[in-house]
Amino acid sequence: MSFRTVLTDPMLRMLVAAIAVAALLPATGDARGWAQMVANAAIFVLFLLNGMRIARRDIVAGFANWRFLVPLVLWVFGAMALVGLALASIGQGLLAPSVALGFLYLGTLPSTVQSATSYSSLAGGNVALSVVGAALLNILGVFVTVPLFLALGGSGSGAVGMEVIGKIMLLLILPFAIGQAVQGFTSGFIAQHKPKIAWIDRFAISAAVYVAFSGAVEQGIWSRVAGIDWAVIGALVAAFLLAGNLGAWLAGGALRLQRADRIAFLFAGAQKSAAVGAPLATILFPPEEAGFLVIALLLYHFFQLVVAAPIASRLASSPHRPESAGYGAPTTRS
Repeated sequence: MSFRTVLTDPMLRMLVAAIAVAALLPATGDARGWAQMVANAAIFVLFLLNGMRIARRDIVAGFANWRFLVPLVLWVFGAMALVGLALASIGQGLLAPSVALGFLYLGTLPSTVQSATSYSSLAGGNVALSVVGAALLNILGVFVTVPLFLALGGSGSGAVGMEVIGKIMLLLILPFAIGQAVQGFTSGFIAQHKPKIAWIDRFAISAAVYVAFSGAVEQGIWSRVAGIDWAVIGALVAAFLLAGNLGAWLAGGALRLQRADRIAFLFAGAQKSAAVGAPLATILFPPEEAGFLVIALLLYHFFQLVVAAPIASRLASSPHRPESAGYGAPTTRS
């Protein structure tokens, strides 16, 4: 995937459009309630589809490969969360509290399945392992992100009470469980309509971003986050990208993973999911705070794609790249 392709990615275009519409026509007053209802319905459908798509046999296979999965989980929800905590601490004295807190929130999120597996494939990594690893991280993220975020000091208006727990159960866990239960009957439908379903995913994420950013606009984001603040945010995002990518690659080497598995570890370990992060932020926080919280996530989501493209190309062109299509089993691709 080239840099030009990254810039024309449909998901990125929809995120930019959602932010632009929120900046010009933010949902306020009664309109915010209606927009939140639409976003919640879209989130429900998004996680229902996720439940239908992630095959139970892949979940079982992923748990069986503990030598890859356990370190990946510890890296994503341990090391990356601590990096987020450190960057949030640095940002506390330089940025608005909700913006700085966004780096801790970013650190506790799971990987993004689509781009992690796409770049793993482009780089010659173990695609099957990448799919399973990223998918399982997303499942764990539904249960782990919130308590981990709170345990490391995330609070603000997002303290989790019974109402928030109920929303998480209703909008995230229940639809995913339903999707898992019915996937045997829906697999053909999902495969047949995959391109259309991808647009449903994008709409759901964009709707959550629109609601969150509308609240931030209403609270004066352009005056509260000045030009120098954007430079600080950019620098912290760059530091996060460096720590995520370099750290995941070195961790894969320390684990003595085969090269294809190490590539899968890199992209599953360094990517962060807007598909989980944006909807969850609108559940945990009121829109006026969620909009500031997701700034770091949205910038990271964009730049992780920009950075991953040349990394994948470099790895793909390596003359010492053994290829693998299964769980660590060398094979030859025609």
